Order: sequence, then structure tokens, then C-alpha cells
Amino acid sequence: MPKVRLTIPEHLEMQIAQLVEKGEFVNREEAIEELLSTGLRAYKTSGPMEDEEPGLEEDGMMGHDDEYVF
Repeated sequence: MPKVRLTIPEHLEMQIAQLVEKGEFVNREEAIEELLSTGLRAYKTSGPMEDEEPGLEEDGMMGHDDEYVF
């Protein structure tokens, strides 16, 4: 199996470590492989969202970085 080296944000590493500690996965390698596979399947199913209105995903619907109002 090919090996891949990647750098991820610390908060993602912490989440992966917690999943391993809780026994969701045997080790980090299994966790990353399974989570990556699941993400790719989800992406393949839904695909990229190309028909969204431009600009909304960058600033939020109300112009705030992390807030969406419905």
C-alpha cells in the first residue's frame, strides 16, 4: 500500500487521538485511513457544490465569517 505523508491542523490530530483512545479505531493509521475513505465516499456521492451562489460560502450569508442565519 502506498505511504502518504501529510500535515494536519492540531485540532484534527487531537480529534483523531481521542477516537483512538475511545477505542473507535485500533490506531492512528487505521483512523486516518477509515476517515479519509469515508470522506472520499461522501464527496463522491454528493460531489462539489458548484451551483451555490458565489460569495456566500466565503463570508457567510450575513457577512460574518462563521455565522449563518436562516
